[in-house]
Amino acid sequence: LVELARRATITSSSTGTSGGFFYSLWTQNNAGATMNIGTGQYSLTWDSSSLNVVAGLGWNPGSAQAISYSGTFSPNGNGYLSVYGWTTSPLIEYYIVESYGSYNPSSGLSQLGTVTSDGGTYNIYKSTRVNQPSIQGTATFDQFWSVRTSHRVGGTVTTSNHFNAWKQFGLTLGTHNYQILATEGYQSSGSSSISV
Repeated sequence: LVELARRATITSSSTGTSGGFFYSLWTQNNAGATMNIGTGQYSLTWDSSSLNVVAGLGWNPGSAQAISYSGTFSPNGNGYLSVYGWTTSPLIEYYIVESYGSYNPSSGLSQLGTVTSDGGTYNIYKSTRVNQPSIQGTATFDQFWSVRTSHRVGGTVTTSNHFNAWKQFGLTLGTHNYQILATEGYQSSGSSSISV
């Protein structure tokens, strides 16, 4: 892990800390994305040459905390703005989706239920990824999803409400790894600027 100066620009996949926050940038093609990191703030621009990009700022490890954030999110095409994280034992990738672009990430998934939190309703889903990139290399793992029915950019995400609701539907997280307020783009372009 690298401790960055107060403001830094990253253009290739890396993780580290800056201003007391954990940051992560991952691009499938190791190109096509530029992340600027300040203290408790980041901005991202991306284009389709990245193929898939995930960037964000947050904590390592994460926890069942309330996360307040603000900013802008402007995808051209497929993109998500979410509280995003991983756990181990079991290996789980999770999303609490606040807003998305042209594609609803829950498309094709069976809804398990809903959770009401922070002034909105979120639909709950589970999916499985087979032989895909993870924090433990190529692996097969479940994804847990809460997808907000009315988009917003800014507010508080009480993660414990989602984690508890997921557990009621048999979706149990493991030991927290990183947890970030993430921008994701898939075969698209756009920009975001987020403060946590």
